[in-house]
Amino acid sequence: MPISEINKISNLTNIDLLARQVVEGFITGIHKSPFHGFSVEFAEHRLYNKGESMRHIDWKLFAKTDKMFVKRYEEETNLRCQIIIDNSASMHYPDNKNTSLNNLNKIGFSAVASASLSEILKRQRDAFGLSIYSDEIDYYSPAKSSERHRRMLLKQLENLLQSNSIKTTNTYKVLHQIADKIHRRSLIILFTDMLQADKEEKDLFEALRHLKYNKHEVVLFHIFDGKHEFEFNFDYKPKKFIDIETGEKINLYADAVKDNYKKAVSKYFNDLKMKCMQYKIDYISVDINQGIEQILTEYLIRRQSFL
Repeated sequence: MPISEINKISNLTNIDLLARQVVEGFITGIHKSPFHGFSVEFAEHRLYNKGESMRHIDWKLFAKTDKMFVKRYEEETNLRCQIIIDNSASMHYPDNKNTSLNNLNKIGFSAVASASLSEILKRQRDAFGLSIYSDEIDYYSPAKSSERHRRMLLKQLENLLQSNSIKTTNTYKVLHQIADKIHRRSLIILFTDMLQADKEEKDLFEALRHLKYNKHEVVLFHIFDGKHEFEFNFDYKPKKFIDIETGEKINLYADAVKDNYKKAVSKYFNDLKMKCMQYKIDYISVDINQGIEQILTEYLIRRQSFL
């Protein structure tokens, strides 16, 4: 299904169905693009390696092809992926009541993107886990590859679409705790808006560096609303701006500060990117208005380099 058609869906009560539709539309698109060489069709067999047990050889397939293939099972995976989602109050901006795919807030975008990633990971027979945090770990599950496990994680992601959060972020503390739980080499994908005013930047990046322990690869998807949080596009009427997490308020005309605001935000984004490069963390800024397919493309690129 083309992405333009998927955008017409307004009911997100079944996040599994939505994720499958997103992935099908994405796969259709990349088959017509320079990314057609990426593996998005997934075999259920692998070649037999000389010397290993022969009990899982598919003898029927051997009779047809004269080659020995081993049947693959759900626990036999190529990659382990841990998806981490920031569920602080700022991630619930904008306060959209309409939950259509092309009108998601930051937490909704992250949840649907994660569900779509889980669909691709399932098709590639990879293992995946999920962590959700705010000022503490709200949910944690290690990476597994069973369908029952995936259903359990989808339920958690669907709950994010229905919930509100008034919690602040304690990213640096929580990421240390999550890092201690991930013992096997994994691709770690973090969805966060990087809004945490009360902690020093060095503490945050020390936590991100901790995530790279044990040769993990870390991809940071910096989630933001480009229309409001970057372009600062508001009408010309006076507005009261409220910090969702601290409650601080300020009255101003958006147009009067727009140019200086954009310069400051651009510098902040660039500084984040440079700092991530220093720590060898893949940094991708993601405007929620640009579609989920950008997440899936970046994931496939990182997966190719990870394996």
